[in-house]
Amino acid sequence: MMKRGFIPLLLVALILGGGLFWDYQRFLDAPITTHTEQTFRVPQGASLRAVGDRLAERGFIDRPLYWEILGRRSGQARSLRAGEYRIEPGMTPRQLLALFVSGRTLQYRLVIPEGWTFRQMMDAIAAHPHLKSTLEPEDYAGVMDRLGRPGEHPEGWFFPDTYLFPDGTTDLEFLRRAHRHMETELEAAWEEREEDLPLETPYEALILASIVQKEAGQGEHDRVAAVFIERLRRGMRLQSDPTIIYGMERFDGDIRRQDLRRDTPYNTYTREGLPPTPIALPGAASLQAVTHPADSDALFFVGRGDGTHHFSKTYREHREAVIRFQLDGDASRYGP
Repeated sequence: MMKRGFIPLLLVALILGGGLFWDYQRFLDAPITTHTEQTFRVPQGASLRAVGDRLAERGFIDRPLYWEILGRRSGQARSLRAGEYRIEPGMTPRQLLALFVSGRTLQYRLVIPEGWTFRQMMDAIAAHPHLKSTLEPEDYAGVMDRLGRPGEHPEGWFFPDTYLFPDGTTDLEFLRRAHRHMETELEAAWEEREEDLPLETPYEALILASIVQKEAGQGEHDRVAAVFIERLRRGMRLQSDPTIIYGMERFDGDIRRQDLRRDTPYNTYTREGLPPTPIALPGAASLQAVTHPADSDALFFVGRGDGTHHFSKTYREHREAVIRFQLDGDASRYGP
């Protein structure tokens, strides 16, 4: 026979249990306490309990024990993925857990423009507040060693693009991604190249693409590439001003006659063929241009001053274009 005092105790236990269950259910579906969008970091290797305590410290939840119960009952206690997350008003603890398990971390952006040099890219990477610096400027020369390409020059080997990444991404991780992207783009362009190009290797295509990148106006990449391709076929020097600039220790905005005559490995006025390395980071249009140049026998081009170029087949026509577009019609300034 059930003792008389046991029944009230059982009722109390049922009431308390029911109250706790109701409170737990309320916790699961109640909006977290924030009225503005905020960020929250799940540390690497953090336990479910540690994350719950941090959420409580930030004021997002008021029952860290319930949070731990939620994670364990759902079987996701060990599934939290480290990173920085965007927490929005109205989210519930259930949605928070799903977010932390999904790995949809907050992404940051860095734009690497076409035509930048390797040094410009490294300066931008070092200055980005959400990229973790592991390389010092004196380490830049050894970047290719770290990427498994020992002895190679880093210029040109990183694809210019808009990159998204989570906070804490290292500079080396960023570089590895941009390098793989360039390898993929270059390999695809080289595999689909036209026949009989005066280019022996994909690296030569990369070098020429970097020159085209620095020379071409909007929509002119294939025509500029055609000029350089034709010059290479005929054994003519490329005579590209950007290559001279790249080989100068300092550039003040003007190329003088002595600069044209000063011999450096990058002076394509004094040396035949391609320079020893790329001079910039070429984009997809430049890679496609050097592997699919326009059908043209032009050998010269000169800027019109509006971002486009005038293309010429003969030196005489080119001289007239230089006088017209660069020297304001004053033929006496052209020189001998």
